[in-house]
Amino acid sequence: MDRFRMIFQYFQSNSESVMNGICGLLALASVKIYTSFDFNCPCLPKYNTAYGMGIMFVPPIALFLCGLIVNRQSVVMLEEWKRPTGGRKKDLAIIRYMCSSIIQRAMVAPIVWIIVTLLDGKCFICAFSGSIDPEKFAGFANLTQMQTQLLLSKVPCKDDELMRNNTSRKAVSRYLRCWSQALGWSILLLLIVVAFLARWLRPCFDQAAFVQTRYWSNYIDMEQKIFEETCCEHARDFANKCILHFFESMRKEIKLRRFNMPRGEEEEDHLRGITDQEQVNKLLKSWYSGKPPLDVSQTTQSQPLGKERACTSVPWADTVNNRWAAAQKASVSRQTDV
Repeated sequence: MDRFRMIFQYFQSNSESVMNGICGLLALASVKIYTSFDFNCPCLPKYNTAYGMGIMFVPPIALFLCGLIVNRQSVVMLEEWKRPTGGRKKDLAIIRYMCSSIIQRAMVAPIVWIIVTLLDGKCFICAFSGSIDPEKFAGFANLTQMQTQLLLSKVPCKDDELMRNNTSRKAVSRYLRCWSQALGWSILLLLIVVAFLARWLRPCFDQAAFVQTRYWSNYIDMEQKIFEETCCEHARDFANKCILHFFESMRKEIKLRRFNMPRGEEEEDHLRGITDQEQVNKLLKSWYSGKPPLDVSQTTQSQPLGKERACTSVPWADTVNNRWAAAQKASVSRQTDV
């Protein structure tokens, strides 16, 4: 249990790195799925485009949705966007920052899928084999329009009887594969240039606003985690009290066992005076509808003064003056005694 707890705490404290790792795994999974996928073009004039474009763009949509699902910050962002204002105003810059980071991570796997399909060229050949100009190739010069469309749709199927002896099939296939690979490398180069500019032009903008936005986005995520942990702890104590109330016959034995425990091992009471379900529901509703303002001084001023607080509440200068006066009195008393 300790190992699982340490792993869980590590995931909580390093949520950003874990999300980057999950995005990388989704990207590798997209490549693995494509390489193991058995691509079979229908080789029909009305279905080639739909099949090729579907293989090229439908799985990226599914991977994009998977990236949104596995990213915990997407739920946090939606809760922050839809929550009532309450005692804390909503900052749209934080929501935009969280949304951009979520979309960037979720787009990694779909972009990898699209680039891999374009570099491979099979989907592109299947989708656009019927859209090329037949006059550029000698094998389709003396055919009618219907025969030309039929033969062009059979270009991805090299084992078809109509295309075995056709000398223009390889030329058409090579032509479309070149366009597909050129488009794939162009997209990859464009993404690299955009990432380079975003990386090196970031210091030219207001860094203070960026740091503040990133800090408060991390704060919202961490606040949600701590709130869930506190709710679990509170629910555990509440369930413990309810179970003890139900098992009246075992209360004496449990009290004796707790009495024999060493000091410091007794469980703290986190219920804070809450005794029924309605009070718990009111507490959770008040947290959602009116979150407390981000002002820690209000909580420190409302706490009662303990012994340590009473000692630290004395100003430093007053403490030094009192000690100096006491030392002077002691020296005067010694001189009078002498």
